[in-house]
Amino acid sequence: MSVSEIAPMRARLRLPNRWSVGAVVIAVIVIAPILAVLGMAFFPKENIWPHLMSTTLPRYLRNTAILMVGVGTLAAMVGTGAAWLVSRYEFPGRRWMEWLLLLPLAIPAYVGAYALVDFLEYAGPVQTGLREVFGWKTARDYWFPEIRSMGAAILVLAAAMFPYVYLLARAAFREQSAASEEVAQSLGAGAWGRFWRVGLPLARPAIAAGVAIVMMESVNDFGTVDYFAVQTLTTGIFTVWLEANNAGGAAQIASVVLLLVILLVALEKISRRKMRYFNLSTRHRPVARKTLSPLVGWTMLAACFVPFFMGFLLPASVILSHALDNAENWSDPDLWDAGLNTLTVGGIAALVTVAAGVFLVYGVRLTGRKLPRLLLPVTTIGYAAPGAVLGVGILIPLAVMDNAFADFVETLTGADVGLILTGSAFALILSYCVRFFAIAQGAADAAMGRVSPNLALAARSLGRNQGQVLGAVYYPLMRASVASALLLVFVDCVKELPATLLLRPFNYDTLATRVHEQASLEALGDAAPAAILVILTGLLAVGLLARTNR
Repeated sequence: MSVSEIAPMRARLRLPNRWSVGAVVIAVIVIAPILAVLGMAFFPKENIWPHLMSTTLPRYLRNTAILMVGVGTLAAMVGTGAAWLVSRYEFPGRRWMEWLLLLPLAIPAYVGAYALVDFLEYAGPVQTGLREVFGWKTARDYWFPEIRSMGAAILVLAAAMFPYVYLLARAAFREQSAASEEVAQSLGAGAWGRFWRVGLPLARPAIAAGVAIVMMESVNDFGTVDYFAVQTLTTGIFTVWLEANNAGGAAQIASVVLLLVILLVALEKISRRKMRYFNLSTRHRPVARKTLSPLVGWTMLAACFVPFFMGFLLPASVILSHALDNAENWSDPDLWDAGLNTLTVGGIAALVTVAAGVFLVYGVRLTGRKLPRLLLPVTTIGYAAPGAVLGVGILIPLAVMDNAFADFVETLTGADVGLILTGSAFALILSYCVRFFAIAQGAADAAMGRVSPNLALAARSLGRNQGQVLGAVYYPLMRASVASALLLVFVDCVKELPATLLLRPFNYDTLATRVHEQASLEALGDAAPAAILVILTGLLAVGLLARTNR
């Protein structure tokens, strides 16, 4: 067959290029842990589903539902209220408070839980002060709320995560036109009426998106609920897998968690489906902030200060106090080993995740095939899947592959190579990549969408291949977005706890696991230095977020 005959045949077959093949491979790797969980849940080696249904599963479901609804409701009220105040009114300290309300994002919820218990427990400063003031001798002399309870877990999680709602609601309120406010005011609507009938309905899609994120993060949480002894679906995964040694049962509970997450995403989309609002004015005027009297202004400042205090100032102060009181712990070599491990796995995961995200988005843009385009949005499911679910979907299949490969090598050579994938940090890095792939993919997609296709076509006309176009045209124009994605993925890797607890190699600590282990032993002084490092890392992300949302 001649060359002239082969070319038309290749054109008819439309053989995929390396970019489209690579995009499909990356998408399959990201989706595989979720499929593995579903496969193990439907085809377990030992089916304990009837036992779970008759014993612990109803309790796990009930507690998880209460936690989700409680945290979502409280975060919605606090985040929406704070966003409305800083968007519509001028009061003392408003400019500072507008950005201070983002700082709770730097405090992992489990760190907030440890700090709250230390602050409010029997030996803490609050109860100690009450006993000194009123002369009480023992706990039987007075009543104090139970700290390690569902209510406390809801309070801590809402204080840590209300900024998700606040950030989206504030943006929605700022984008609203002054015309709608003026019409409502001319019809006699007061401040509450304008909020309830105009501002809130227009911002509802953004608020619903923020609440959905908060509720999904509540399902993902392990450190807080474990410390407060609240049995949820996530703690159930750890119990069934690690204590009962039943991977199939853990996968079945994980599939219930996945179902809840999918239901949340679906409800959020349905709630926004028929709610679309358009600005019909050709000249958009933002709503002017109303200047308040000193008394009302200071009251609003106090109202905004409370969530900032609960979400950032209180936990940061308690942890910092312990870190200063136990300064000798900063020289603990185990702390810096955990810091180095965190830097290593987080850095590698961030680089791999962002590189894979850029490759996937670029490959999908180049290909005309349907499969890569269909897989692109599905890859974001990893961000919604809790870390414990990914732990089940990654560790068990990798362990099977690891043992099979080790047995194969030993049969051929007689040498025992050990567990290469699960015995190293590979599984941990893979879980981070899957969990936070949506951040990298979203940043890459948005950045590439801002680059004119004419620039790429011009480079191609000058003889550049597709790889050179990516490096010479796209990358310089999207470098800032890539750097932001790297930082955000790294910070999330540092804070991630459930997947790290399940997938880390033996005797391999990160900052998050060190904080959890030491605090679980009631040694908050030993946990404080690692917690401070986690908080400082989180502040980097919050600073970037504040800069990009000016």
